[in-house]
Amino acid sequence: MSNTSRLVWQLRTRCILLDQPIFMGIVNVTPDSFSDGGQFYRNGRLDVSAAVDYAMKLAVDGADILDIGA
Repeated sequence: MSNTSRLVWQLRTRCILLDQPIFMGIVNVTPDSFSDGGQFYRNGRLDVSAAVDYAMKLAVDGADILDIGA
């Protein structure tokens, strides 16, 4: 495939090529999440630091984009 026909998602700080697989990390920050059961809640309140730490770990582990579910 030539460079002129590449699908590119232009972001403010970088580009993501869409003609290859990309990885999305998901951080659910609601207590009723369907997948994690509110893992970032402590004593009924959102532990923002824990959620941000997890998002940063996903990025370091290779996530191209993050979905912050709220």
